[in-house]
Amino acid sequence: MVQRFDVGSRLSEMAVHNGVAYLAGQVPDDASQDIRGQTRQVLAAIDALLARAGSDKSRILMCQVFLADVSDFAGMNEVWDAWVPAGAAPPRATVLAKLAKAEWKLEIVVTAATA
Repeated sequence: MVQRFDVGSRLSEMAVHNGVAYLAGQVPDDASQDIRGQTRQVLAAIDALLARAGSDKSRILMCQVFLADVSDFAGMNEVWDAWVPAGAAPPRATVLAKLAKAEWKLEIVVTAATA
């Protein structure tokens, strides 16, 4: 059975199947903030979704970070490094991308174990 969360007409924020949570790309709510602020917002959204699935950041199987500007790499990593659990850093890819809204500095996609 597939369980979907926050289902909209275009996408769901998360789907859970066979003990794995698949999160949609998470973006900041307040895009007026700098990269550190936007990263904190996105990571908080990921924490909240994972909690709803009975999971947490220590169970992330894969993470993809999409950055709009390579100059934000260090600032994003500063916040990421403070957030990721010691000894549980997941596999991660970080790529430059043109995001759907010009004010977004990043988007993060996560897959995590739930069971």
